[in-house]
Amino acid sequence: MNPDTLTAPSPQNVLLGVDTVPAGVRVLAEQLGRRDAALPAYIYDLDGLAAHLAAIKAALPTAVELCYAVKANPDPAVLRVVARQADGLEIASGGELAHVAATVPGARLTFGGPGKTPAEITAAVRAGTHRVHVESPHELRLLGAAALSAGRTADILLRVNLPGEAPDSGPAPASPGPAEMAPFLAAPGPEGGLVMGGAPTPFGMDPALLDDCARWLAEGSREARALRLRGLHAHLASGRDSAALLDSAGRVLDFARRWCARHGVRDPEFNLGGGMAVDYGRPGARFDWTAYGRGLARCARAGETLRVEPGRAVTAYCGWYVTRVLDVKPSHGRTFAVVAGGTHHLRTPAAKGHDQPFAVLPVPSWPHDWPRPAGPAGRVTIVGQLCTPKDVLARDVQAPGLRAGDLVAFGLAGAYAWNISHHSFLMHPEPGFHHVGAG
Repeated sequence: MNPDTLTAPSPQNVLLGVDTVPAGVRVLAEQLGRRDAALPAYIYDLDGLAAHLAAIKAALPTAVELCYAVKANPDPAVLRVVARQADGLEIASGGELAHVAATVPGARLTFGGPGKTPAEITAAVRAGTHRVHVESPHELRLLGAAALSAGRTADILLRVNLPGEAPDSGPAPASPGPAEMAPFLAAPGPEGGLVMGGAPTPFGMDPALLDDCARWLAEGSREARALRLRGLHAHLASGRDSAALLDSAGRVLDFARRWCARHGVRDPEFNLGGGMAVDYGRPGARFDWTAYGRGLARCARAGETLRVEPGRAVTAYCGWYVTRVLDVKPSHGRTFAVVAGGTHHLRTPAAKGHDQPFAVLPVPSWPHDWPRPAGPAGRVTIVGQLCTPKDVLARDVQAPGLRAGDLVAFGLAGAYAWNISHHSFLMHPEPGFHHVGAG
């Protein structure tokens, strides 16, 4: 089956069949399971990742560049596989800049995110960062000073926060804004996902601030001449399907083209951000990259560069968090399975409020001479080792007969998983990290 064909399993059926675990992952998981200290562990399927990336690239038109958001998963082996097919890597801190430079020397980097420190801006300039996404007029001036001091020219995109994308963006202004803003005032918001724009947020600039930046650049100070305006960047929300993202892209491009024409930006670049949905409640579903690519092809114009920055939708599917059931016990009419590790390793379900998809890898042997704890034929809540009721990986899910000693492989654990987790809480050991395939 094509890994990027949209399938629609029953909603919220997060129990995966054993056959959904890639063979290499399953074999390694069972090998690790024979050693108590080897689990929990992350296993990344690099061949699966490479195949998924190839399908994404094939779906995107040549006029659209693919830039991977490193924040989703900065694992070195994962980055090296991604860098072989992506057109660039997006970083959001000085730490990511140093990490990526050491891991994938020579990779084309884009530096985004709010709150860049002067030291980070200087490091990005001196590293020859391909593009810097500017978040405010103050940051623009800091960047100009850093580029002038380094004797370099920094290529920039201004990040715009257009009104109307978020469902709770508040009432429309009492009087109309510039003509470019009108199409956005009644735009629908995303159904779920994180709101990154279209409402009061720390991300990007209102159109009026964009104009302030353009005026400062046009004044031609020495600092301004050290910068080259390439276009605009907009990332407004995450967790959206292809139709919603294409609708957003069309409205962003309508604004951005007129703004760039008004300010004399030639051969403009438009970074449309990421936000491609990963549906943890329907683990067999995939973002429709084919439809998205066709839509972007219709949007593209000669002389322009379009760029997208997915993260989660690139690496989520390659990652598995494998652990062992430590105990199974009833409590007031419900069944709980306690596994080694927990949300201090895999924070994704706690952060997004879902049940993490999982497969049970049965372990036939039981080393003790007392009865093996086991769940009933019904539902179970899978929790970790932390001293908090919030340490829940999957709540009230089907896992018939789950037993102490069995292995559980949590899927879709390749993005915003280990790297966003609170590793030090209770000082449990860190998980192992393993890779299968060469990518």
